[in-house]
Amino acid sequence: GSSKKKAKQHVDQLKRLQEKDPEFFKYLEECDKELLEFNDDDIADDQESDEEPKSVPKEEPKESVKPITMEMVDSWCKGAEDGKIGSIRSILQAFRRACHYGEDSGDNSAPKFSVMSGSVLDKVMHYVLKNMDSILRQLLGAPSSGGKKEKISELMMTNSWKRNGNLMRVYLVNALHMITEMTDDQMIAFTILRVRASAVFLAAFPSLLRKYVKTLLYTWARGRGAMPFISFLFLRDLCVQVGPDCLDTCLKGIYKAYLVNCKLSKSISGSKLQHIQFLGNCVKELYILDPQSAYQHAFVFIRQLAVILRGALTERGPKTSKDKKQKERNKPTNKQLEKSYQKVYDWQFIFCLELWTGVVCGCSSEENFRPLAYPLTQIIHGVACLVPSARYFPVRIRCVKMLNCIAEATGTFIPVSSLLLDMLEMKELRGRPDGGVGKAVNMFNVKQVDKKMVKTRAFQEACIYSVVDELAKHLAQWSYSVAFIEMSFLPLVQLRNFCKTIKADRFRKEMKDLIHQVEANVEFMSAKRA
Repeated sequence: GSSKKKAKQHVDQLKRLQEKDPEFFKYLEECDKELLEFNDDDIADDQESDEEPKSVPKEEPKESVKPITMEMVDSWCKGAEDGKIGSIRSILQAFRRACHYGEDSGDNSAPKFSVMSGSVLDKVMHYVLKNMDSILRQLLGAPSSGGKKEKISELMMTNSWKRNGNLMRVYLVNALHMITEMTDDQMIAFTILRVRASAVFLAAFPSLLRKYVKTLLYTWARGRGAMPFISFLFLRDLCVQVGPDCLDTCLKGIYKAYLVNCKLSKSISGSKLQHIQFLGNCVKELYILDPQSAYQHAFVFIRQLAVILRGALTERGPKTSKDKKQKERNKPTNKQLEKSYQKVYDWQFIFCLELWTGVVCGCSSEENFRPLAYPLTQIIHGVACLVPSARYFPVRIRCVKMLNCIAEATGTFIPVSSLLLDMLEMKELRGRPDGGVGKAVNMFNVKQVDKKMVKTRAFQEACIYSVVDELAKHLAQWSYSVAFIEMSFLPLVQLRNFCKTIKADRFRKEMKDLIHQVEANVEFMSAKRA
């Protein structure tokens, strides 16, 4: 009602202008005729209202609907490039109708939107998505590209924004409708790519900004092809340009969306693993933008992982009890233990540990973020030791990799050699396998193996080679340390012992090569210390 009233007032002002200043009115008629051809019936198309009308007007639908032709679109496009406000309004209304093309008005009345052919629809869509950002920036007096929230706040106080700022809102609202309603992945990705140029203007429309963040998180997590990457770039621009308010929402939302994608079965395919790694890299990139804000979220989420691990540890039952019968009565069954362990030995939990390892390593130079490395290391070490069984060796190897990364990034000594050397003490790796050759085992596509797989030669090879690789990485990090001689003493003793008991020549050769390298470095450090 207020919009209609303002429109009528504007028409009256134009009539008074013709009477008071006919020369200026004649000038407007020659230079921008479309401005004077103001139609107050179209004002509703530029307004978005969340409220439903109280009553439906009982007017008869119009029998004929004027179609939008290619000639009309061409004239609007030319006028929009010249900065004519009437042409810009017209092309935006055509864009709105194109975005809602094919939708019903909700009753049996005539179609709500003007008719247009497929070629006209494509022309309108592509022109608006490619050019509207630059046209509106020039009209509103905004920077030619980019910008920050502070600049938009200043712009909102200007007369040009008060007159025409709603045009930007109309463009963004209808573009969002396209993204949420279309099914073609390439067209959605193209729309997100073009609207991304206007990301900073969402700072002027908080409710619309929240809708965009929600939609972009969905297309980032569930999209295919180029859509996840383009959606992430849009989210990153919002975090950088709009500021802390948007950043907090994005940090929470992107982690929750990442969790949803990590709910997997026992095994994982290579393509799915690559997709999760890509999503994890995106989350790390967003958290590294502002370590001070990211710390608050990371602390809460890492603590949640610690609570889950503590729950698995406490469900084992009491360690000591004076009453033997009470101890047996309180002892959990194998099924209960298996259920409690699976909360930890779950892909979602493991991928979250790897995610926070990457974030902590990426922010290792930030003094405010470094304290998170210690509780994260404790959790990873607890997960590695939770079930000391050969079936869960793949999880232990992943944990050792994470600990090596944290140690390297923070320059802190983490005693991972005991986790690896304990594996060599297991009979599954020392004895001759009696389960045959077996299938090749990829230690990073599985989190546990069955009892038959444990007895195969392929599993034994995968475990021993992984132990040698990770132990070599751990010792290499401290090869120039003055304490390397003492640090390598126990590993050398256990490696030599393993060489004496193992019967396979290929394993013995692998261990001897590592022993020779460690001994050479011991001699080097002895000479330097002397």
